Amino acid sequence: MINSVSNSLKVLPTTTETVKIAPAESQKKFASFLADSINKVNETAIQSDVATEKLAAGEKIDLHEVMIASQKASITLQTTLEIRNKVIEAYQEVMRMQV
Repeated sequence: MINSVSNSLKVLPTTTETVKIAPAESQKKFASFLADSINKVNETAIQSDVATEKLAAGEKIDLHEVMIASQKASITLQTTLEIRNKVIEAYQEVMRMQV
């Protein structure tokens, strides 16, 4: 385990090295990061819906599990919206800058 971690750290660039990535490649990476993040938020919402449906149908599921799943989905969505708001605010600030 420790060897695999140390081996993976060896491939990371040090502070003196610079890694040059093409703009198109960085855009693709950022787009895939955003898509993955949104998919994770959606998965938590789906898990919450499934747990709620099981509870409503009378299946064997604890109420606290349903409430925890619901809160996880709510917090994840709220966090995503706050991050979106900050990104939009930063974009607007950059657009107001004079060049």
